[in-house]
Amino acid sequence: MKKVTVFIGSPQKRATYQAVQEFEKNLKSYTEIDFEYVFLSDYHLGTCKGCMVCFTKGEEFCPLKDDRDLLLEKMIHSDGVIFATPNYAFHVTALMKCLLDRMSFVLHRPLFFDKAFTVIVAQGIFGGASIVKYLEFVGRGLGFQVAKGCYLTALEPRTAFEQEKISRKIKKTSLRFYRELMCPTAPIPSFFKLMMFRMSRTSIMKTLDEEYRDYCYYREKGWFESDYYYHTSLGITKKLAGRFFDFLGERMIRLRRG
Repeated sequence: MKKVTVFIGSPQKRATYQAVQEFEKNLKSYTEIDFEYVFLSDYHLGTCKGCMVCFTKGEEFCPLKDDRDLLLEKMIHSDGVIFATPNYAFHVTALMKCLLDRMSFVLHRPLFFDKAFTVIVAQGIFGGASIVKYLEFVGRGLGFQVAKGCYLTALEPRTAFEQEKISRKIKKTSLRFYRELMCPTAPIPSFFKLMMFRMSRTSIMKTLDEEYRDYCYYREKGWFESDYYYHTSLGITKKLAGRFFDFLGERMIRLRRG
């Protein structure tokens, strides 16, 4: 049975929560799912101090002692992850942003390659589309296999027409997520993903050393020698593109150094 965990950034059980409940119902109509709700308001997350210790020494040396690792463990032990948030001031809520900030070291050392991911955003009138794109971008950076998310206009009182529109969006999103969740193998990376990996690893390899956790992590994973984060079959075009991205990364480092 697949395990799916939704992380809800709303302090209230209103439009965002209702949308997730409908998503769960749709998902369970396709197959049996162990579905867990995680309300971030029930957990303690400190505010990132920007000390960068997680990047240099390692996340275990973070001076903040909170529930970050507990939430990360929930993601690690899930087959699929959903980030759900209302639109607050044209962005995610403070609860959701705090979680993302506390996980920022994973953007340096991606972790969730074998897991499906999607996004649900509830909004009043405007701004949800950009929030969905932002969270999808972050999801890819964390390593997830991202299914296109959705934003829902959830003004009250809600008309029957508006509810029907919301339900259609949720159903499409749940189906996309289900297909990603059931995919047996990780996909071949796009040119953009390949470029991000090769240039990131070139920067780490050429500018850092054993004193930095990022460097040690890449070396331990064998990423300094691999084609990509995980084993995949690159065609000749992407193999050549990868070598070009390596060259481009080295050139950018030389230009920075003058």
